[in-house]
Amino acid sequence: MKVAFATQDLERIDAHFGWARNIAIYDLSPEGWSLDRVEAFTGDLKEDGDEDKLAPKLEALKGVSILVVAAIGGSGAARVVAQNIHPMKVPEPEPIEGMLEKLRAVLNGTPPPWLRKVMAKDGARTFDFEEEEA
Repeated sequence: MKVAFATQDLERIDAHFGWARNIAIYDLSPEGWSLDRVEAFTGDLKEDGDEDKLAPKLEALKGVSILVVAAIGGSGAARVVAQNIHPMKVPEPEPIEGMLEKLRAVLNGTPPPWLRKVMAKDGARTFDFEEEEA
């Protein structure tokens, strides 16, 4: 599955989605990860209310399953979700590779329902859980 990170320095998840200078996109599997590509953005990215600045970022996210950001506005989040991408926010900047390792470990364990849904969409391995009783 593809995981994207909003980043200014290509090392940490440290950017607001709309203000991000870069989106680093990785291929993630239970075995590991590799950098697929980096999409770079220029111009006045901090202009609030400028919905047009999101269009190139949304285009860059084609094929991505998870987007990890430091922050994202309501409109941006809605547009990301409309593309069937699961947005995740980190409470403070953290290394991209650290988050990739956390996600890889979850893939190898018992992923939460939202991640199982993402994995099924991507054609990744699926799980056959017995129905849980409430």
